[in-house]
Order: sequence, then structure tokens, then C-alpha cells
Amino acid sequence: MKTKELEIVKSTALKNKPSKDQIPFGTTFTDHMFTMHWEEQKGWHEPKIGPYEPLTLDPAAMIFHYGQTVFEGLKAYRTEDNRILLFRPEKNVQRLNLSSERLSIPPVEEDVLLDYLQILIQLEQDWVPSTTGTSLYIRPFIIATEPNLAVGPSKSYTLMIILSPVGSYFPGGIEPVVINVEDQFTRAVKGGTGMAKTAGNYSSGYQAQASAKKKGNADVLWLDGVHKKYIEEVGSMNIFFKIKGEVVTPELNGSILKGITRMSIIELLNEWEIPFVERRISIDELYQAYEDGLVEEVFGTGTAAVISPVGELNWLGKKMVINNHQIGELSQKLYDTITGIQTGKVEDVFNWTVEVN
Repeated sequence: MKTKELEIVKSTALKNKPSKDQIPFGTTFTDHMFTMHWEEQKGWHEPKIGPYEPLTLDPAAMIFHYGQTVFEGLKAYRTEDNRILLFRPEKNVQRLNLSSERLSIPPVEEDVLLDYLQILIQLEQDWVPSTTGTSLYIRPFIIATEPNLAVGPSKSYTLMIILSPVGSYFPGGIEPVVINVEDQFTRAVKGGTGMAKTAGNYSSGYQAQASAKKKGNADVLWLDGVHKKYIEEVGSMNIFFKIKGEVVTPELNGSILKGITRMSIIELLNEWEIPFVERRISIDELYQAYEDGLVEEVFGTGTAAVISPVGELNWLGKKMVINNHQIGELSQKLYDTITGIQTGKVEDVFNWTVEVN
């Protein structure tokens, strides 16, 4: 699998780009996409950048029946001096392979896939928006394509990368959200697929999220699937708590996704010498700390929002109001630092960004 094998077919029907002030999330796509296929005898082959277009798949393709798929999400940012930056893309490709291993999907050659990704973004560079808070969302994913109803790993796969310009996650400014602590449904269990970025982990949460929204909550805080007491994630994000000056986040245990933003925040906290620990934390412990007046900040972290402060947690009829529904000082500093590095406004002393040339 070498980049020199890449075929590029340019679209002859270019699309109109969305208004810079009206960019929705996830519904507008660029002119081109990347595809590559895998078969037992050939490995990964036929890398191609071509026009964005619908797929043709056999109705018996195994993705439809057994959900053998993984995906990633990262962004490209345009700087004030018109450069295009990626934020730690190698970590996303590493995690794609980690997820693939869990789903019995063959790994990709990471450096080569990163090269293909950069070539695709170079071709679509005019789609990277420049308005504050906007970016080009990048979605690599792999699906099982073998037409076979027998249960077992597919013998063929397709890897694709599609691109979508997206607006600011907080168009009106960063605001704390209200979260319901989910006590009925479970996102994942240790030994399952919680540590993988795979489709079923997300769709299985829709029912709980819909129920929470009917009660006026923005999303749910997931508890562990065994004891129903230890905190794991919030919605589709990792979660952090600042309690009596110390930042706590649930330890990775096989059911929690190893977030790239989570990883970056941990490195920043260590750099700033802010007390920090990864450990199990129960909802009972959190509530007691709240009752004792020790909970200072709560925030979720992920690619889409970067930092999503939590202003209120609802648990079994008990309401925990965090920092008077205001964004905390640490949450704001983390948000400003990471988004600043992503957009070239803050010096990247960690070498996290990769310029697309």
C-alpha cells in the first residue's frame, strides 16, 4: 500500500459551498471522497480519491446485518494566516486501528493513510471555512462489505474518508448544559466494545438520550453497566470533575473511549501542575462532594465541542447545580488553549498540530 498507487479522479460537477454564516453540522459534504478496499488475497488496495457519490452495496453486505464497522472524527482548521492545521491526526489513525482490532477488521498502514488524508484535504482546501469556530470535519470509516449472512468477520472491507464543513458548536458562545444521570440503560461494559469507536455504541444510547431530552436535559451521564454506580462518560464525550482543587476523570477500563481531547487535557493539566487523577468515581461520591460544597466544575470533552461545561446534573430527583450554571475558570482556560492551538492562535509547544502542505 503506497501513496504512489493513489488514483485521483476530479469531479466535473463542483458543488456550491455553504454561506460562512450558515454552516450546519454533518449535512454538507465536499466534492470528493477517498476510498480503499481490502480483500484476503490483496490486502488494502485500490486507493482512490474521486467524486463524492452514493455507494452501491449488496443487500447481504455484512455491515447491514452484523454492524462490523469502525469510524473516527477529527477536524481541519484554517488559521488567520491561511494555513490549514490538523490536530493530532496520528492519534485518530492509531485509534482507528485499535477499534478495528476489537471489531476483527484488518489494520491499515497508519503513515500511508495519513498521507492519503492530507492529499484529500489539499484537494478540498477551499472547503475549509475561515469563520471563528468553524472547521472541516473529517470522517474516516470502515465497513464490512462481503455479501454473506453467516455470522463471522467479513472477508472484504471498504475504507472511506468523507469531509464536511461545520459551524461552531457554540454559535451563541460556550454555555453549560443540563445532564441527566442515566440509571436504567447502559452504554457499555468492560470486555465489550466501549473502548472502540463503533456504530453500535452510539445508536444504543439514543433511547436514553431521547428520554433525557423530554425531561429538559441536553444529554445523559452514563454509569457503569455492572454496579450502575461508577461514572463513565457523558453523552458521546469523556467527563472531568474539579473537586476541591483536584481534577478527576474516570480511568480507562475497557468500556470508556480513549478520547484525543481527553488525552490533550490530561497533558495540559500536568504541564500546568494542576492536581489531577484518573480513578473510579461513583455517582454517590460525586453527590456527597456536591452536598459538601466541594464540586467546583464539571465538563465533557470531545472533538465536536472540545469542552462542554456542565451546569446541572439530575440524579434520581436530586439536582446538582454546578458553579451557578456558569463556565468555570479551568474549563474556559482549557477551551481557549486547545482551540487556540488548533487554529494557530496559541503557540503549539506540544507539537500537536500538523500543517497540510
